[in-house]
Amino acid sequence: MTSQISHWIDGRLTPGTSGRTSPVYNPATGVQTGEVHLANAADLAKAVASAKAAAAEWRRASLSKRTAVLFKFRELLHARTPELAAIITAEHGKVLSDAAGEIARGLENAEFACGVPHLLKGGFSEQAATGVDVYSIRQPLGVVAGITPFNFPAMVPLWMCANAIACGNAFILKPSEKDPSASLFLAQLWKDAGLPDGVFTVLQGDKEAVDGLLTHPDIAAVSFVGSTPIARYIYETGTANGKRVQALGGAKNHMVVLPDADIDMAADAAVSAAYGAAGERCMAISVAVAVGDAGDKLVEAIAARLPKLRIGDGSDPDSEMGPLITREHRDKVADYIRQGAEAGAAVVVDGRDNDLPTDGFFLGVTLLDHVTPDMSVYTDEIFGPVLCVVRAETYAEAVELVNKHEYGNGVAIYTRDGGAAREFQFEVEAGMVGVNVPIPVPVAYYAFGGWKASLFGDTHMYGPDGIHFYTRGKVVTSRWPDPATSTIDLGFPQTR
Repeated sequence: MTSQISHWIDGRLTPGTSGRTSPVYNPATGVQTGEVHLANAADLAKAVASAKAAAAEWRRASLSKRTAVLFKFRELLHARTPELAAIITAEHGKVLSDAAGEIARGLENAEFACGVPHLLKGGFSEQAATGVDVYSIRQPLGVVAGITPFNFPAMVPLWMCANAIACGNAFILKPSEKDPSASLFLAQLWKDAGLPDGVFTVLQGDKEAVDGLLTHPDIAAVSFVGSTPIARYIYETGTANGKRVQALGGAKNHMVVLPDADIDMAADAAVSAAYGAAGERCMAISVAVAVGDAGDKLVEAIAARLPKLRIGDGSDPDSEMGPLITREHRDKVADYIRQGAEAGAAVVVDGRDNDLPTDGFFLGVTLLDHVTPDMSVYTDEIFGPVLCVVRAETYAEAVELVNKHEYGNGVAIYTRDGGAAREFQFEVEAGMVGVNVPIPVPVAYYAFGGWKASLFGDTHMYGPDGIHFYTRGKVVTSRWPDPATSTIDLGFPQTR
């Protein structure tokens, strides 16, 4: 029998009323394990009403009370990581160690949010004018929403909800319908940590739920992570309805390997960053740009490592890479390999030929060499275990290649030359840069976000940017009355 995966509204599991559901699979076996309820307008209205009522009370909670809840949530999340990792593996397919790593990076954001008393401090100017003080404060927005992708069902929601809740908002999470159970586990942790009912809500659903959140008048802000076409739609629709929006889109992350790089180190990094989580990461390396005579050596080193990778059920501790999320996505990625070969790319290792488990949505790792910028395997975000190698004669040509691509999420350079690395970070057009670091996801006290078609909106996610996004500023000018000096003055106020 399949499990029923419902909403979380007003502090409890709440079945949907639409009658519509979507199947949930274990990608390692291909077996349907559950069906998730898809929200309709009535479910949305109930969720927003609960969140709105809770937000009015939660914003009055003291900073010390909010912090206490956050610290308790942090402890529960840390202690119950193995349980949550197993849930992620069962519905996403990534190996258990990768699922635990995802939770650890999300945990960093909860830890950052524990410092909210310091993060929300304003400024104060005494005697800005005679008898007048001026000070600034930051206040919550009210009800905010997060729409999150399938590839990080715990980490990305934690990027959003920890700061949003710490700042005094009520948060509605619309997770991917492909792996929805992790969101309910987080909801229970928040409740166990003492968060008042309604402050954290899970609304399961598809496009109907998304459109409802984007147009509902009581939703003040929307955060999104996903593909670029949807990110653009989220941004345009949300802002057209008067909402603050941060929408993170797709990626085509490049790793530039200079001739002086440690080739073994670069090959290890490329394999780890390209094939971890079956390539279903927005920060995966999908293009290695080999400069000068680094090309042949790099391709040979990567190819030598690929037969050693162990592909299998993510719940098996011996597995290093699991399946893709759905059968349809696996077939789409396999078709990209076909397109690359037909366009003239050299198929060094073909993942379609791997000896793989017969059940589930598995695809082996693929390495394509001599890829050119006009090929679909280069232009498109494949989101699978496919690494393309592009050859560049010079450093300048490599940088130009990176900067011409429509995406600008993350980029890395491998070199022993400090001057080249410094010049690269200065002139490359991407939001996150790694120097001998293949997946430069910032720590929680900075911010995550790309450039160009990888980000819509002007605010990156989490860190100080998250605090700014989930609050709005207010400036108070204060004078305590002195009847002896009170007069009528119709002129514009001056600070004298």
